[in-house]
Amino acid sequence: MCGPQYGREVLNAGPISLQQARNLHLAAQGLLTAPRARATRARVLATIARMRLLQIDTIHVVARSPYFVLFSRLGAYEQRWLDDLLTKGLIFESWAHEACFAPMSDYPLHATRREARANHWAQRNAQRMHRDHREAMDRLLAHIRDNGAAKASDFERKQKGATGWWGWKDEKRWLEAWFALGELMIARRENFQRVYDLRERVLAHAAGARDNAFTSAQAARECVFAAVRALGIAQARWIADYFRSGKKHKDSDLQMYIESGDLIRVPVRGWDAPGYVHREHLPLLLRARRNRLRATHTTLLSPFDPVVWDRSRASVLFGFDYTIECYTPGHKRRFGYFVLPILHHGRLVGRLDAKAHRAEGMFEVKAVFLQSDVKVTAALVEDVATAIGRCADWHRTPRVSVRKSDPPGFANALRAALLRIVPKA
Repeated sequence: MCGPQYGREVLNAGPISLQQARNLHLAAQGLLTAPRARATRARVLATIARMRLLQIDTIHVVARSPYFVLFSRLGAYEQRWLDDLLTKGLIFESWAHEACFAPMSDYPLHATRREARANHWAQRNAQRMHRDHREAMDRLLAHIRDNGAAKASDFERKQKGATGWWGWKDEKRWLEAWFALGELMIARRENFQRVYDLRERVLAHAAGARDNAFTSAQAARECVFAAVRALGIAQARWIADYFRSGKKHKDSDLQMYIESGDLIRVPVRGWDAPGYVHREHLPLLLRARRNRLRATHTTLLSPFDPVVWDRSRASVLFGFDYTIECYTPGHKRRFGYFVLPILHHGRLVGRLDAKAHRAEGMFEVKAVFLQSDVKVTAALVEDVATAIGRCADWHRTPRVSVRKSDPPGFANALRAALLRIVPKA
């Protein structure tokens, strides 16, 4: 059995280079080149659909992660547009890689995969919570059914002290459990607080809902294809992490998709395992082989950006060892609390520890660290300074302070460049 023939250039060609693989990945993620058009609500939705998942995190010393991930790809845009998409039912919230926004068209896929995620910590906690607090949880669900959508803040805290999930009060933990179990969905957010409502009511008003259903086998296959499409090129062992869809795949697990023609196996120089490209990305693969995918974008990335959320993948693809340190005790941090990777022309060239002081209009770069093999050039200084300036301008913190750097002279060069740069949206 053999799949469709893609031509000698694809099937019989030698390996692609590591940089060609990086560029293919960044093209699929929407990070290869700077945005050419102004951001719109429609482009925000298209960006989420392209990634399939937009991870949620509440830390906002710079910007909350989902908003920042979109900024890296779209440039300046109105953050309320993301909230509007949720309220209109064009996107929804789900446990996937972690807590994520996803296009509403993918709801049937995520609903089918819920049972397969039984070992996810949120699912385990929800099931335990339902066993231990069934009567109270049922009363809470009945309250929402009779009285409408609710926030955790609608309920008074009955106990003092930190208990359970992050010290949440009982009602918050029960709301989260019903959300993980699929009985409640997030109807909207108010000041980033979740507003919970019955699944059937949210879906009834969802503008982007689809009625298609998946079998378990179809959903498992679609998770593989969706992850490979979103990543552009992926080793087998990276695929399951994208949706947290189960155990890591082996090359032998993907052979059926090679034979069906859905995936293309692509060797990459320097890798100890082949990469896989979805057939829909064949044009990108051909352009990468011909060195026609040129990486020209320089931007800051969220710590929870899909490009870096898998530490092993970021290490293999970019030679970038990245650990999120905001959950690490201060004395054990190497780089800082909220450290932003720096993407420059297809490479992760460094990272910076930043904080937006909104009241003072100040964007503070506490420290910036370049990779040891990165050569400081005038172009690099100008591009990184411009990326920092645009980020600061989007935050309405136009005054930029750069404290220190490694190498030491880079901070001085950035300060001088920032004085010359007028940030552009």
